[in-house]
Amino acid sequence: MSFKLEEKKLTSTLIFDGKVVHLYKDTVELPNGQSAIREIVRHPGAVAVIPLTEEGDVIFVKQYRYPFSTVLTEIPAGKLDSSEEEHISAALRELREETGVSCEKLTYIGDLYPSVAILDEVIHMYCAQGLSYGECSPDDDEFLNVVRIPLDKAVDMVLSGEIRDSKTQVAILKTKILKENGKL
Repeated sequence: MSFKLEEKKLTSTLIFDGKVVHLYKDTVELPNGQSAIREIVRHPGAVAVIPLTEEGDVIFVKQYRYPFSTVLTEIPAGKLDSSEEEHISAALRELREETGVSCEKLTYIGDLYPSVAILDEVIHMYCAQGLSYGECSPDDDEFLNVVRIPLDKAVDMVLSGEIRDSKTQVAILKTKILKENGKL
Protein backbone atom coordinates (compact mmCIF):
# COMPACT_ATOMS: atom_id res chain seq x y z
CA MET A 1 0.00 0.00 0.00
CA SER A 2 1.30 3.44 -0.90
CA PHE A 3 0.13 6.71 0.67
CA LYS A 4 0.35 10.32 -0.35
CA LEU A 5 2.54 11.22 2.63
CA GLU A 6 1.71 14.89 3.19
CA GLU A 7 -0.15 16.11 6.25
CA LYS A 8 -2.39 19.17 6.00
CA LYS A 9 -2.38 21.71 8.86
CA LEU A 10 -5.93 22.39 10.02
CA THR A 11 -5.27 24.55 13.10
CA SER A 12 -2.24 25.96 14.89
CA THR A 13 -2.04 27.31 18.44
CA LEU A 14 1.01 29.02 19.94
CA ILE A 15 1.61 27.40 23.35
CA PHE A 16 4.91 29.06 24.32
CA ASP A 17 6.71 32.01 22.74
CA GLY A 18 10.30 31.96 23.99
CA LYS A 19 13.50 33.78 23.14
CA VAL A 20 14.86 30.89 21.05
CA VAL A 21 11.99 28.43 20.59
CA HIS A 22 8.31 28.76 19.88
CA LEU A 23 6.08 25.79 20.74
CA TYR A 24 2.95 25.16 18.69
CA LYS A 25 0.16 22.61 19.00
CA ASP A 26 -1.19 21.88 15.52
CA THR A 27 -4.08 19.74 14.38
CA VAL A 28 -3.34 18.02 11.07
CA GLU A 29 -5.22 15.90 8.59
CA LEU A 30 -3.40 12.61 8.01
CA PRO A 31 -3.06 10.86 4.63
CA ASN A 32 -5.95 8.54 5.62
CA GLY A 33 -8.28 11.51 6.33
CA GLN A 34 -8.10 11.18 10.13
CA SER A 35 -6.83 14.03 12.29
CA ALA A 36 -3.94 14.07 14.75
CA ILE A 37 -2.12 16.48 17.04
CA ARG A 38 1.44 17.59 16.26
CA GLU A 39 3.50 19.49 18.80
CA ILE A 40 6.25 21.36 17.00
CA VAL A 41 9.05 23.61 18.14
CA ARG A 42 9.74 26.39 15.65
CA HIS A 43 13.33 27.68 15.52
CA PRO A 44 14.93 30.29 13.23
CA GLY A 45 17.73 27.91 12.23
CA ALA A 46 21.42 27.76 12.95
CA VAL A 47 24.88 27.46 11.46
CA ALA A 48 27.81 25.24 12.39
CA VAL A 49 31.40 25.54 11.22
CA ILE A 50 34.17 22.95 11.28
CA PRO A 51 37.43 24.94 11.32
CA LEU A 52 40.12 22.79 9.68
CA THR A 53 43.75 23.84 10.08
CA GLU A 54 46.52 23.34 7.50
CA GLU A 55 47.90 20.61 9.81
CA GLY A 56 44.63 18.69 9.70
CA ASP A 57 43.42 19.67 13.16
CA VAL A 58 39.87 20.75 13.97
CA ILE A 59 39.23 23.65 16.32
CA PHE A 60 36.51 22.78 18.81
CA VAL A 61 34.80 24.47 21.71
CA LYS A 62 34.05 22.77 25.00
CA GLN A 63 30.84 24.06 26.50
CA TYR A 64 28.60 23.11 29.42
CA ARG A 65 25.21 22.01 28.11
CA TYR A 66 22.51 22.45 30.73
CA PRO A 67 19.96 19.91 29.38
CA PHE A 68 22.56 17.15 29.76
CA SER A 69 24.41 18.55 32.82
CA THR A 70 27.77 17.99 31.15
CA VAL A 71 30.51 19.61 29.09
CA LEU A 72 30.35 18.68 25.41
CA THR A 73 32.97 18.97 22.68
CA GLU A 74 31.42 20.76 19.71
CA ILE A 75 32.27 22.67 16.58
CA PRO A 76 31.50 26.41 16.69
CA ALA A 77 27.82 27.04 16.05
CA GLY A 78 24.97 29.36 16.78
CA LYS A 79 21.43 30.30 15.92
CA LEU A 80 20.49 32.65 13.14
CA ASP A 81 19.38 36.09 14.32
CA SER A 82 16.33 35.58 12.09
CA SER A 83 15.18 33.02 9.54
CA GLU A 84 16.14 35.54 6.82
CA GLU A 85 19.76 36.01 7.98
CA GLU A 86 22.38 35.07 5.39
CA HIS A 87 23.88 31.74 6.47
CA ILE A 88 27.44 32.55 5.40
CA SER A 89 27.50 35.78 7.42
CA ALA A 90 26.16 33.95 10.47
CA ALA A 91 28.75 31.17 10.06
CA LEU A 92 31.61 33.68 9.86
CA ARG A 93 30.23 35.54 12.90
CA GLU A 94 29.90 32.42 15.05
CA LEU A 95 33.36 31.17 14.04
CA ARG A 96 34.95 34.49 15.02
CA GLU A 97 32.92 34.96 18.23
CA GLU A 98 33.46 31.46 19.62
CA THR A 99 37.04 30.76 18.54
CA GLY A 100 38.59 34.05 17.39
CA VAL A 101 39.18 32.43 13.98
CA SER A 102 38.57 33.96 10.57
CA CYS A 103 39.00 32.09 7.31
CA GLU A 104 39.94 32.55 3.65
CA LYS A 105 37.66 29.75 2.43
CA LEU A 106 34.23 28.67 3.65
CA THR A 107 32.73 25.59 1.99
CA TYR A 108 29.10 24.56 2.43
CA ILE A 109 28.94 20.88 3.45
CA GLY A 110 25.19 20.39 3.89
CA ASP A 111 22.16 20.86 6.11
CA LEU A 112 21.24 18.89 9.20
CA TYR A 113 17.74 18.37 10.59
CA PRO A 114 18.57 17.60 14.24
CA SER A 115 15.20 16.33 15.53
CA VAL A 116 12.71 15.80 12.70
CA ALA A 117 9.74 14.63 14.79
CA ILE A 118 9.33 17.78 16.89
CA LEU A 119 11.68 20.55 15.67
CA ASP A 120 11.85 22.53 12.41
CA GLU A 121 15.42 23.76 13.01
CA VAL A 122 17.82 23.45 10.08
CA ILE A 123 21.55 23.65 10.82
CA HIS A 124 23.56 24.88 7.82
CA MET A 125 27.06 23.35 8.02
CA TYR A 126 30.32 24.75 6.65
CA CYS A 127 34.00 23.86 6.62
CA ALA A 128 36.41 26.77 7.21
CA GLN A 129 39.95 26.62 5.80
CA GLY A 130 42.83 29.07 5.46
CA LEU A 131 42.47 30.05 9.09
CA SER A 132 43.86 33.09 10.88
CA TYR A 133 43.63 33.60 14.60
CA GLY A 134 42.45 36.43 16.82
CA GLU A 135 40.55 36.95 20.04
CA CYS A 136 37.28 35.23 20.96
CA SER A 137 34.26 37.36 21.80
CA PRO A 138 31.54 34.97 23.00
CA ASP A 139 28.08 36.12 24.02
CA ASP A 140 27.70 37.31 27.63
CA ASP A 141 26.06 34.03 28.67
CA GLU A 142 28.52 31.82 26.77
CA PHE A 143 31.56 30.26 28.44
CA LEU A 144 33.83 28.25 26.15
CA ASN A 145 37.22 26.57 26.10
CA VAL A 146 38.82 26.30 22.66
CA VAL A 147 40.74 23.09 21.85
CA ARG A 148 42.46 21.62 18.80
CA ILE A 149 42.07 17.95 17.96
CA PRO A 150 43.44 16.13 14.87
CA LEU A 151 40.65 15.24 12.43
CA ASP A 152 41.47 11.51 12.56
CA LYS A 153 41.31 11.53 16.36
CA ALA A 154 38.00 13.44 16.19
CA VAL A 155 36.60 10.70 13.91
CA ASP A 156 37.67 8.11 16.50
CA MET A 157 36.00 10.20 19.24
CA VAL A 158 32.75 10.21 17.25
CA LEU A 159 32.88 6.45 16.72
CA SER A 160 33.65 5.76 20.39
CA GLY A 161 30.81 7.99 21.58
CA GLU A 162 33.10 10.58 23.17
CA ILE A 163 31.75 13.29 20.84
CA ARG A 164 27.98 13.09 21.21
CA ASP A 165 26.67 16.30 19.65
CA SER A 166 24.88 15.48 16.39
CA LYS A 167 25.98 18.50 14.33
CA THR A 168 29.58 17.91 15.37
CA GLN A 169 29.43 14.20 14.56
CA VAL A 170 27.95 14.79 11.12
CA ALA A 171 30.35 17.63 10.27
CA ILE A 172 33.41 15.61 11.34
CA LEU A 173 32.43 12.53 9.33
CA LYS A 174 31.42 14.55 6.25
CA THR A 175 34.65 16.57 6.41
CA LYS A 176 36.76 13.41 6.68
CA ILE A 177 35.09 11.86 3.62
CA LEU A 178 35.10 15.09 1.58
CA LYS A 179 38.79 15.60 2.40
CA GLU A 180 39.65 12.01 1.44
CA ASN A 181 37.79 12.46 -1.86
CA GLY A 182 39.66 15.69 -2.65
CA LYS A 183 36.57 17.88 -2.33
CA LEU A 184 37.98 20.03 0.50
